[in-house]
Amino acid sequence: MSSIVDLMIQNNLITRKDFERIVGAGSRDEPFHRLAVRSGLVSEDDYLALLRDSYDYQLLENLPDDYNPEKFTHISPSFMEEHNLLPLDATAREVRVVLNDPFDHLVLDTLKKLYPGNKITIFLSRREKIRQWIDEYFLQEKRVEQKDDSEAAPDSVYAFEDMEYLRDLASEAPVIKKVNQILTSAVEENASDIHIEPFEDRLLIRFRRDGLLHEHMTLPPYMQQAISTRLKIMARLDIAEKRLPQDGRIKTKIAGRDIDIRVSCLPTVYGESVVMRILDRTSASFSLEKLGFPQREYQLFQNLIYSPYGIILVTGPTGSGKTTTLYSALNSINSIDKKIITIEDPVEYELDGINQIHVNPRAGLTFASGLRSIVRQDPDVILIGEIRDKETADIAIQSALTGHLVFSTLHTNDAAGSISRLMEIGVEDYLLASSLIGIMAQRLVRILCPECKKRFVPDELIVRKYNLAFNGRPRQIFQPAGCKKCGFSGYSGRIAIFELLVINDDIREMILQNKSVVAIRKMGISQGMTLLRSDGWSKVVEGTTSIEEVLRVTGQ
Repeated sequence: MSSIVDLMIQNNLITRKDFERIVGAGSRDEPFHRLAVRSGLVSEDDYLALLRDSYDYQLLENLPDDYNPEKFTHISPSFMEEHNLLPLDATAREVRVVLNDPFDHLVLDTLKKLYPGNKITIFLSRREKIRQWIDEYFLQEKRVEQKDDSEAAPDSVYAFEDMEYLRDLASEAPVIKKVNQILTSAVEENASDIHIEPFEDRLLIRFRRDGLLHEHMTLPPYMQQAISTRLKIMARLDIAEKRLPQDGRIKTKIAGRDIDIRVSCLPTVYGESVVMRILDRTSASFSLEKLGFPQREYQLFQNLIYSPYGIILVTGPTGSGKTTTLYSALNSINSIDKKIITIEDPVEYELDGINQIHVNPRAGLTFASGLRSIVRQDPDVILIGEIRDKETADIAIQSALTGHLVFSTLHTNDAAGSISRLMEIGVEDYLLASSLIGIMAQRLVRILCPECKKRFVPDELIVRKYNLAFNGRPRQIFQPAGCKKCGFSGYSGRIAIFELLVINDDIREMILQNKSVVAIRKMGISQGMTLLRSDGWSKVVEGTTSIEEVLRVTGQ
C-alpha cells in the first residue's frame, strides 16, 4: 500500500475495506489515488487538501497576470491535455508547473528530460481549472479547427469526449453528492425508474413517474463516466468493463425508507446508459382490494386463486402491473398450510413465508430447469415469472395437471389472445383446455389528481363515440388540470383496469375446436366479461381517470 493511500486512511477519507473493494474492481494500470477520485469515493477538494497539508504543496487558484504561454511552444498541447499539466514559468534554474497528480512519474520524467538539471516546483490545482487554462492558452486554435472539420469521424469525437471526462470529475461538487441527490429526488418524487442517458452535448437525467418519462435535469457530458462509475461501485459491478451490458442491484436507505434499486448498464455511442428501477420496500403493499378490481372481476378472481389446481395467466406489456397483481394474489392465499414457490427474473420484492428463486441462465438456472426442481419440492402453488417458450409452458401445464396451482405471465394485448399465443409456441389445444382456468389482461391508467381535477361535459361526438350518456344526457366527467401537488401533470398515482376471461366449459370447447381469438372474445363478452376499455370507461365515469388516459393505454 502506497504512502498516499495510508494518508487517505489515516485522515478518514477512505477505509481499508474501500481500498480493497476499489482495487478489486478497478484497472490495475491506474493508481489507487487516481481511481478513488475518478470514481467519486474521495472528493477532489479533499484529495488536494490532503496533498497540501501533507507535502506542503501550494494550491493555485489563478494564473499570474503576466502569464506567457509563448515560453512553452516546445511542449505538446496534447501532452498537457492528457496529463493535466500546465507549465507555469521557466528560468535557467527552475521550472514551475501546475499539476493535479504530483505522483504522475511519466510527467516528471518528461520534464526532467526537457529541463535537465533544473529544479521542478509543483503547484496543485483542480482538474477543471487546469483544463480551462490549457483550453484558453493552448487549445483554442485546435478546437476551432476541429469544429470546422466536417469530415471528422464519429469514433474520434466519442474518444475525445470520453477522455475529456476521464480528466474531469464534476468540479462543482463531489460525484457522490450528485448521485445521492439524483437518487433522493427520484424517491421523493415517487419515480419508478431513473434513466441516465449520455448524448454528444449533454447527460440527460429522466424520471419515470406514473408510467411516463419526465426530464429531471441535464448535466455536462464529461460527468457521464464519473456518475456511471459511482453507480457501478454501489451495484458491485466491474467498473473497468464499458463494452458489455451489466446488471446489478443496490440496497440502500433513503429518507428513512428501505429502497432496492435494480441497475442496468448498456454501452451506447457516447458512453454507458444507466437505467435504475426503484423498488420501495417500505411503501410496497400487495392487497387485491387496493388494485381497482370491478366487483364482478374481484369475486371471480378470488374464486380462481383459491382453486386447488390449474393455470392462471396475467397478461399485458412491461410495466402494466402484472407482478403487483400476482404478488397480491399470493399474499391473499398465503397460509401455513400452503407451500408456495416462485421462480422469477428478477425477484422484485421478498414475500414473507414464500420461497422465491432468482433465475440465473449463466449458471444454468432457467425457468424450465428451475421448474423441474420446484415440482420435486412438493409445492401447492407455483409462480413462474414468465412463460417464454414451449418447454416452460409444457412443464407449467404438467404441473397444473398433477395438482398444482400455477400463476404466470404472458406478453399479449388481451385475455383471449393468450390462447392463440400459447398455441403459436407449440402447446397442444387439449392440454390448454385441460389446464387453463383463467386469463386476466390488465393495464395501468393514471389517477386524476384529487386536488385539481375539474368537471367538464364532453361534446356530443365524444358522448356518442364512447357511450358516455346517462338517461339521454351527457355525463359530467373529469379532466386533468395541474397543480403544485401533482407537479402540474394533472395526475397522481396509477390504478389498474382489467379484463378477466374465465375458462369455463364453453370456452374449453372452443379451444378444442381451434376457434379464433375473435370468437372466443365474443363468447367471453356474452358471458359477462368486461373488456379493458369498458373497465376504463367505468373509471372515467367514476371520476378516477380521464378519457385521454384510457385511450392512451388501450389504443385509439
